[in-house]
Amino acid sequence: MASSEAQFWFVALTLLLPCLSVTAKQTYIVQMKRHSKPSSFATHSDWYSANLQALSSDTDSDSDSDALLYTYDAAYHGFAASLDPEQADTLRQSESVIGVFEDTLYNLHTTRTPEFLGLETANGLWAGHSLQDLNQASNDVIVGVLDTGVWPESKSFNDAGMPEIPSRWRGQCESGTDFSPSLCNKKLIGARSFSKGYRMASGGSYMKKPKEAESPRDQDGHGTHTSSTAAGSLVANASLLGYASGTARGMAPHARVATYKVCWTTGCFGSDILAGMDRAILDGVDVLSLSLGGGSAPYFRDTIAIGAFTAMERGIFVSCSAGNSGPSRASLANTAPWIMTVGAGTLDRDFPAFALLGNKNRFTGVSLYSGTGMGSKPVGLVYNKGTNGSSNLCLPGSLQPESVRGKVVICDRGVNARVEKGGVVRAAGGVGMILANTAASGEEMVADSHLLPAVAVGRKVGDLIRQYAQSDPNPTAVISFGGTVLNVRPSPVVAAFSSRGPNLVTPQILKPDVIGPGVNILAAWSEAIGPTGLAEDSRKSQFNIMSGTSMSCPHISGLAALLKAAHPNWSPSAIKSALMTTAYTHDNTMSPLRDAAGGTFSNPWAHGSGHVDPSKAVTPGLVYDISSDDYVAFLCSLDYTIDHVQAIAKRNVTCARKYSDPGQLNYPSFSVVFGNKRVVRYSRELTNVGTAGSLYKVIVSGPPGVKTIVKPSRLFFATVGEKKKYTVTFVSPKGGSRTSRSEFGSIVWANPLHLVKSPVAFAWTLL
Repeated sequence: MASSEAQFWFVALTLLLPCLSVTAKQTYIVQMKRHSKPSSFATHSDWYSANLQALSSDTDSDSDSDALLYTYDAAYHGFAASLDPEQADTLRQSESVIGVFEDTLYNLHTTRTPEFLGLETANGLWAGHSLQDLNQASNDVIVGVLDTGVWPESKSFNDAGMPEIPSRWRGQCESGTDFSPSLCNKKLIGARSFSKGYRMASGGSYMKKPKEAESPRDQDGHGTHTSSTAAGSLVANASLLGYASGTARGMAPHARVATYKVCWTTGCFGSDILAGMDRAILDGVDVLSLSLGGGSAPYFRDTIAIGAFTAMERGIFVSCSAGNSGPSRASLANTAPWIMTVGAGTLDRDFPAFALLGNKNRFTGVSLYSGTGMGSKPVGLVYNKGTNGSSNLCLPGSLQPESVRGKVVICDRGVNARVEKGGVVRAAGGVGMILANTAASGEEMVADSHLLPAVAVGRKVGDLIRQYAQSDPNPTAVISFGGTVLNVRPSPVVAAFSSRGPNLVTPQILKPDVIGPGVNILAAWSEAIGPTGLAEDSRKSQFNIMSGTSMSCPHISGLAALLKAAHPNWSPSAIKSALMTTAYTHDNTMSPLRDAAGGTFSNPWAHGSGHVDPSKAVTPGLVYDISSDDYVAFLCSLDYTIDHVQAIAKRNVTCARKYSDPGQLNYPSFSVVFGNKRVVRYSRELTNVGTAGSLYKVIVSGPPGVKTIVKPSRLFFATVGEKKKYTVTFVSPKGGSRTSRSEFGSIVWANPLHLVKSPVAFAWTLL
């Protein structure tokens, strides 16, 4: 009987397995040779559907219309579809198909800033421009934000006093179970959502509704924070539970906002991101802001880079976060040269908190805790008393209540979320937490709205507190809080979490491009979730303070909107150049920028061209402009196939024009990789956007032993708009002894009115 039953199940499983392999579908993005469309098809969408239909057999339960998730018209040439692996392999054999790729999961990279950036002045002038005129001009600028959606009721999207929506706008506000189109207004002019890729990953068929409501409403908070940072309206008396009190405003408070929800509870899927970029381009945005990204990939495999190329070609400025994988070397995301890649720095505002130990030592850290304090009576202090090897990190379930009840617990930073650690301490009966940095985070201190009295401290202080807790027979501590403090020195400081160069995709392009404010940023928040984002956090706030390159990216997006308003005819590359060549590399003590990761001086792998200075960027004097044809020549220099170049450019190209070296691109910075060469020579072209009759002289700095020769050494621009070329030759010292380190310098074109500065990074090997 048992043998017969076993034989039955063996036969049954044998018959079932082929069925399972057929139905095990997932999302693939199919890249097509657009020009190969037969004339018999009226539209590319018809052609894509026919390709899918050819894969279907008579017994397939899914029709080709069910399988087709998205067709892309602008950002990409191709479509996203629900396929099984065999169907994907079949498509790859087609001569009309460039590639078939599994859907990629991207991650989110997650006020004082207007004053800190010099956007508010007593006389109402900003670099010679009337703020009133500039604000009026920015009414016509539309900032598109791809993120987790929007909380439309936020005061940051108030449209009081705004004129009618520009007639060129082609976007709309979608309806959903929790979102009405009437929630949009003259400020928030667009709100859409894209979830088919997320649906497929959540439950198989995109026809099956996921648990998360499909609408533009922000249930996470991240998208509301980023969009209000870029272009939020002025809101008086804004704060996070009393912290950072003041007037909140975006960088371009009179610009329009359009949001595209492409990120969901499990992340942001490439198919949804492409659909959002595609729609934003067609809707008519002027700036695209994406505080998300993945790892390094060739540009023809990078969906964000491919979509951004079309945006750039249509005059849309694209700003993306560099990522939060610092201080690891070569940890950047979004490295395409037509994207502005943004790192993060600190503000001159802090939220001090203090840990007073039983040995009378008092250490300063940061915190946004707003509840009832623990009083002035010292309590026991404990560190790493667990038995499972993870209690020092305060992982869920790692703390023994009998060891931590009624005590302050020291938790090492790392692995799990900072605020989650406090929740673990509270659940185990602890009354406070000292969050102590390890070497990975150095001296960077990020303030959080903790669920219990808590203070975050840097590595050096953390080591002293850990030593005290482990050596004193009866260690004690008490935590107190200092509110909000302004004019902190030194600032800015490069955030330890901010991702670093060099650029692994194209080493000859220096990334990141700039840094902007990205630590402890106050902006609007979703009232669907507490400030920490934890399920047990029942607090509600209209504003939140967050840190990450997700926060620095929309700062630059908003500044680009202001520059677009001041200079409507400037290309995205000209705006990018203006922000890069006017950036500064010193802090408010007039010392070189420091790196929070190690307390040492920063370098261009961390800060790029430097920290943005918008008041100077509006009148940069000279710009390095780059056309779309220049970018094509750059792509042709990367040894990509013609199909791959055409997939990015989305038009027929021959690569008849190509650079001998990718570093020949007219980029506003230099990344010199000597490798086996002693001499690297690049040419650049500058365009005069200043005054007629301007004379500039070159100033060169560099490491000892590396010779930098610039010819000519003077450039005279007789007219506005005139272009002048120069050549720079870099000569490595003989012997090749510097094979394992990087060096840095700069090339500056200067006159009494302007300093047009380009950083130079030197490498002999990539890593």
